[in-house]
Amino acid sequence: MVQLLIIGAVVLLLCVASSKLLYRFGIPSLLIFLVLGMLFGSDGLVGIQFDNFALAQQVCSVGLIFIMFFGGFETNLKAARPVLLPSILMSTLGVVITALLTGLFCYFCFQRSFLESLLIGATVSSTDAASVFGILRSRKLNLKGGIASLLEVESGSNDPCSYMLTMIVLSFLTGGEKNIGLMLLSQVGLGLGLGFIFAKVAVLVLKRINLEVDGLYPLFTVGIVVLGYGLCESLGGNGYLCVYLIGILLGNSRILHKRSLIHFFNGISWLMQVMLFFVLGLLSFPSQLPAVIGPGILLSVFMILIARPAATFGILSFFRFPLKQKIFISWVGLRGAASIVFAISAVAMHVGLGNYIFHMIFFVSLFSVGVQGTFIPSFAKKLDLVEENESVLRTFNDYQEEGSMKLYEFTVEGNSRWADKTLMEAGIPEHILVVMIKRGQEVILPKGSTLLLAGDIVVLGQNLPEDEFMASIDHLRSS
Repeated sequence: MVQLLIIGAVVLLLCVASSKLLYRFGIPSLLIFLVLGMLFGSDGLVGIQFDNFALAQQVCSVGLIFIMFFGGFETNLKAARPVLLPSILMSTLGVVITALLTGLFCYFCFQRSFLESLLIGATVSSTDAASVFGILRSRKLNLKGGIASLLEVESGSNDPCSYMLTMIVLSFLTGGEKNIGLMLLSQVGLGLGLGFIFAKVAVLVLKRINLEVDGLYPLFTVGIVVLGYGLCESLGGNGYLCVYLIGILLGNSRILHKRSLIHFFNGISWLMQVMLFFVLGLLSFPSQLPAVIGPGILLSVFMILIARPAATFGILSFFRFPLKQKIFISWVGLRGAASIVFAISAVAMHVGLGNYIFHMIFFVSLFSVGVQGTFIPSFAKKLDLVEENESVLRTFNDYQEEGSMKLYEFTVEGNSRWADKTLMEAGIPEHILVVMIKRGQEVILPKGSTLLLAGDIVVLGQNLPEDEFMASIDHLRSS
C-alpha cells in the first residue's frame, strides 16, 4: 500500500513538472501523461504489469465523468451563443460523417470486416476536449471570429455522440440490441432529460441551501453528477451526455460559490486527466505498437487531410466562416483519451478484436496530439487568426476582468438578520467587501465592530463575474 502511494505521488509530481516544461512548446498534457504511463508500464522502465482492460474501462469511465462535466461547466454560453448552432452540428453530424468516412477507409484499406471498420471509425470520431482546452489556455490563443468558442463547445460535447455510435456498432458485433431507433431515442432522450432535471435540482438547491461548511457545496455537486450519470446509464441513457448537460446548465446559472466550485472541479478534472491518461499509457504495450505504425499513420493522415476536412467544410459551408477559419478548424481535430477509452470498451466486451483496435487507436491518438496539437499555435499565426486585443479566457466561465469591482447598495430592513448586529456578527461572505455604510446624512467607514441598524444603506463591493455577483445579492435578499 505504501509503495502504491509513493508511486502515485511520484507520477503526480512528474506530470506537473513535465507539463510546466513542455507546455512552453505547445505539447498537450495528454501526450505527456500517456508517455509517462508507457514508461511505467510492462514494456517500460519501471515494468508495472497491468493488462486488465475491464478494470481500466471502469477507472477511465469515472475519469471521463468529471472531465466531461467540467468541460460543460467551464463553457461560457454567452460567449458561445453566436457559434452555438455550427458547434452543435460539428459535434453531432460532424462526428457521424467522420465515423463513416473513417470506417469506409479502414474497410477498403485494412481489409477488416465492415462492422470492425465502423467500430474503429466510431471510436476515433470525437475530438479531445482536454487537449484543445489546454492548448488554448496555455498558449493564450486568442482566436478571431469566435473560433475558440466553437472548438470548445464542439470538443466538449462530441464525446457523447461518439460514445453512442460506438455502443451501436458494439451491439451489432456482440449480437445485442438491434433496434437502432429505440436505442438512439433512449440514449439521447434520457441523457438530455435527466441532465436537465438534475441540473435544475442542483441549481435550485445551491441557490437556497445554506451549509455551515463551504467545502460541502462541491461534495453536493459531485453527488449530483455521479448520481445523474449512474441513473442515466442504468436506464439505458447516455450518461456522458447527461453529465455534460448538467455542467453546461450549472456553469451558466446564477449560483453561489461558483468560484470555489470552479477551482475544486478544475483540480478534480486535472487529477482525473492524470489518472486516465496514465492508466491508458500503463495499459499499452510499446512492443506491440510497431505492428500498427504503418496502418496508424495511414489512418491518421486520412483523418487529418480528408475525413475531418470533409466534415468541417461540409457543415461550415452553410455558415459565414472564411476559408482560413475552416482550414484551421479542420486542423484542430485532435483525437485523444475518449477515443482510447471507447477502444478499451470494445476489447472489454470481447468482440474478437484482441488488442489490435486498442493499440491502433492508441497510436492514432499519439500521432494526432503529437503532430496536430504541437503545431496548432504556429498554424493559427500562419493563417493570421490570432486576435491580439482579446483574451481566450473570456470563453470560459472562470474568466475574471482585472479591476472590475462592482458596487451595490443593500438596505438593512427591520427584519433582516443583519439588523442590530456588528459586521463581524452579520456573517457576510468573505468574497463581499463592505465599502461604506450610509446612515441618513452620515457616512460611516466600516469596521468589524460597526453596529448595523435598520435603515442603514450598506455599500457592497465584489470583484466577481456578474452572474456570481447577482447570485450573492439575491442570497442576501433572501436571508
